[in-house]
Amino acid sequence: MSNAFRTLVAIAACVTAFTAAAQPPINVADARQDRQAARIAKGQAAGQLSNQESARLNAGQAKVAGMKAGARADGKVTRAERAAIQKEQNKQSRRINQQKRDGNKR
Repeated sequence: MSNAFRTLVAIAACVTAFTAAAQPPINVADARQDRQAARIAKGQAAGQLSNQESARLNAGQAKVAGMKAGARADGKVTRAERAAIQKEQNKQSRRINQQKRDGNKR
């Protein structure tokens, strides 16, 4: 694995851990975020994802983490914010699925 990929994974893990500790959790979104990160790591380990694909997918996960942090910033996560987060997570899930099955190897 490249150092850039390792750094990106570490940053994403820290962002996720920090936002989860800083505010009350959005339980469903947090659990889904963890599962999607695990899918990316598993695809990388299995050779289904190239380093570039993994980096792009992790950047998408960081975007979702940023959305969650922004939603939590005022202390209340509104229905519209949850819907936006879920929509982005759906998009990221589709991207993970597509990238794992597109035939590009490490």
